[in-house]
Amino acid sequence: MAREVTDAEGVVWSCIQAFAGLGNDPEKTEAARVEGSSDRVHVVCTPSGGAKSVRLELPGDWEKSMSDDVLLEAVHARLSEETPS
Repeated sequence: MAREVTDAEGVVWSCIQAFAGLGNDPEKTEAARVEGSSDRVHVVCTPSGGAKSVRLELPGDWEKSMSDDVLLEAVHARLSEETPS
């Protein structure tokens, strides 16, 4: 299930755990995990308006434990890392 958050510029980010749509097969669940970490997963956040999606490594319970502000901070931090100065 996707989680949507809106940033200060009005961009709606739709975030979903990678491989979430592939079912509950343990192999597919494991594919979403960050290598070498038992409690972190890959999450893809896609913005409204066609800008570039970002891939994040977040805690396994990110959907419930992270506030919207913290999630948006992670998105914008990743964007900053990927954008040339």
